[in-house]
Amino acid sequence: MSDLGYLERLLDGATVEWVPLGQVAKILRGKRLTKSELSEDEEYPVYHGGLDPLGYYGEANRPANSVMVINVGASAGTVGFSSVDFWSSDGCFTLAHADEINSKFLYHFLIGHEHHIKGQVRVAGIPTLDAFVVEKILIPIPCPDDPQKSLAIQGEIVRILDAFTALTAELTAELTAELTARKTQYNHYRNHLLSFDGADVEWRVLGDVVDFQNAKPHEKLVTSDGDVALLTAGFISSEGKSLRLVRREDVLTPAFVNDVAMVMSDLPNGRALAKTFFVDANDRYAANQRVCLLRVKEAAAYLPRFLHYVLNRNAQLLAYDSGYDQTHLKKDWILGVKVPVPPLAEQARIVSILDKFDTLTSSISEGLPREIALRQKQYEYYRNLLLSFPKGDQA
Repeated sequence: MSDLGYLERLLDGATVEWVPLGQVAKILRGKRLTKSELSEDEEYPVYHGGLDPLGYYGEANRPANSVMVINVGASAGTVGFSSVDFWSSDGCFTLAHADEINSKFLYHFLIGHEHHIKGQVRVAGIPTLDAFVVEKILIPIPCPDDPQKSLAIQGEIVRILDAFTALTAELTAELTAELTARKTQYNHYRNHLLSFDGADVEWRVLGDVVDFQNAKPHEKLVTSDGDVALLTAGFISSEGKSLRLVRREDVLTPAFVNDVAMVMSDLPNGRALAKTFFVDANDRYAANQRVCLLRVKEAAAYLPRFLHYVLNRNAQLLAYDSGYDQTHLKKDWILGVKVPVPPLAEQARIVSILDKFDTLTSSISEGLPREIALRQKQYEYYRNLLLSFPKGDQA
């Protein structure tokens, strides 16, 4: 596919007319439903303020193969597409367009202009997108005098772009499945290696093994030009992807090499409580409030990295999670956890095995977003290529 040459061949001399979207489509606003009207047992997804269904309802007010634009909330300006009948709430525009426009063609075109649409969102109070913003967007209609040929051109463009979308989804599914399998395998070996069932191993309370330090708040010290990563519940649970920085001179609770940082207060997703992070260098991390630092008293008798594996999402600590309110682990609960104290050589052997699994899962986890980003860039390249219709005097 050679730059504009392919598009030129596809047009085969046909003209392209650019028209305001409002001229060929109606911007329909939906009708709000109350939460009591929604049920997971109903058939039709309900969209309001985002592309994840708010719930399900027994009726649909919009047909399948419709383009949506979220018009309120943090996701205002986001473009979506539903391949099934659905219910549009008042936080979701639906584009009811003329027959000479392919729905998927319109979707791919608007995705390419999503950044512009989001830039027109009114941010005072609740973020809101006005219908006239969408109506004014100029869209290309190839071969407007021959609807059949126009739809054929649009359909070919959709075929190519859908293929890239499907390729990305397939790759993501494969890598996600591989990552899930490796994590399951890792958890199996970790539980087996750390159970010590029937083994003659000493067990001690954690307070005999470590010193405890509670962290201080750094929120007001966060800055884009910092050089120390802040150990927060988000950072630890996302394996470093949620990054905030502070300046080294502003650090209130420095984390030192071989410290084990632990999340004391859970996040709404329920996956952060008691999750640990191993500090591998000095002057690189600072602990934030709701995170504690555990420092092994005698490294010659207990390997800090072994402690990291023993404590990570430890079942004794997770037992304190009520499942209802946000749980905050108390210092006494943490220091009261019983931990195994096998010989140092056995600790080193277990650490070596789990480190290998950790490296494997991390490489897959890091590779997943890289591969997805690569496929997304390929899609964007061809989308821009295939939708770069000449504007002539309308440019």
